[in-house]
Amino acid sequence: MKLLYAICGAAAFCLASCGSKETDTLTVEVKNSLDFDRTEIVTLKRNDIAALLKTGREEDIRIKNSTSTAYLPLQWIDYDKDGRSDELLFQATVKAGKITTYSIVTDAETAQPKSKITTYSRFVPERTDDYTWENDKVAFRVYGPTGQKEALAGVAGSTLSSGVDIWLKRTDKPIINKWYAEHAKAAGYYHTDHGEGYDPYHVGNSRGTGGSGIWDKDSLYVSENYVSYKTIAEGPLRTVFELEYAAWGPYGTTETKRVSLDLGSHFSKFEVTVGSEKPLPNYTVGITLQDNKGIAEVNTKQGWYRHWEQIDDAFVGEGLVMAQSQTDSAFVRKSDVKDQSNLLVVNKPADKIVYYAGFAWQKSGAVKTVSDWDKMLQRQAQTVANPLQVTVK
Repeated sequence: MKLLYAICGAAAFCLASCGSKETDTLTVEVKNSLDFDRTEIVTLKRNDIAALLKTGREEDIRIKNSTSTAYLPLQWIDYDKDGRSDELLFQATVKAGKITTYSIVTDAETAQPKSKITTYSRFVPERTDDYTWENDKVAFRVYGPTGQKEALAGVAGSTLSSGVDIWLKRTDKPIINKWYAEHAKAAGYYHTDHGEGYDPYHVGNSRGTGGSGIWDKDSLYVSENYVSYKTIAEGPLRTVFELEYAAWGPYGTTETKRVSLDLGSHFSKFEVTVGSEKPLPNYTVGITLQDNKGIAEVNTKQGWYRHWEQIDDAFVGEGLVMAQSQTDSAFVRKSDVKDQSNLLVVNKPADKIVYYAGFAWQKSGAVKTVSDWDKMLQRQAQTVANPLQVTVK
């Protein structure tokens, strides 16, 4: 009988101590105030979950939908590389006008699930010094200082441009490493579609999709290639990096561009810190109009700007989204000079400018018509203006 009491007492103690795991739980409510369903990356600051980190390690944190037992993929980001992460990310899905509740717990025993798809970015020394980034929807690249030197020296295949190149994907799998590896074996590999997409997009000295400049006296002054980079996060839910540009133009303009791309998004976010030797008249962002064969639209009221063009046998939509409050004007500038036709969005001068640049390709299945692309841009503008509302309890 004494043994039975002992066993019962031990069981009671176990239940009490095991139940304490529930006390080590935080609740996250994610509210969608818009009239369409949203799946987006949610960012939690370290302080938001400080209560759990007092007793648990970063690597033991797990997140799940409160109605599910399955943990979600997550990502920590350490911006200053001090060994102590600053943000925790997870992907939330919230119906129109609804709230989805998530639970954050500590669980050292259950493995953290890995995402089957990812974001990614890296410096590419094997192709001069491109910097390239992608997710499951889109891919981009920009050009570095070695490429600039080679271009000025007349080396074939090199690029002198601060425009943003786009790579057309029709797979949710990563393609950067594969395409560059195949390009090293057979130059020009990624300019042909082998079933995953390709790079038919011409940037040259244009703005590509999201390149910047200063508009002054009917001229667009632009920087040269980036001079340095810093990779902050590669994925799986968000890739983040920074590009530095040397002083350029009549105002001695400098730029630090922090670029991020979330899983599932068609748009890269550009957070630009701007400096200058003289006061700037504006900060301008553009989209190339190629040979003026596409159709462009300026929608300053809603904060989105669009180009729709045919490339080879399919259509591509390129676009910009930015807050109306920071924008001064926008217009389509057509020129007979190669690479000088751009849709330009002129922003008020500021120390920091934030904008989104992205695209969608018909063959990826994301859009079929220009109306589809306009709807995607409109939703992106609404999403930026009305972020998911996150409450931690």
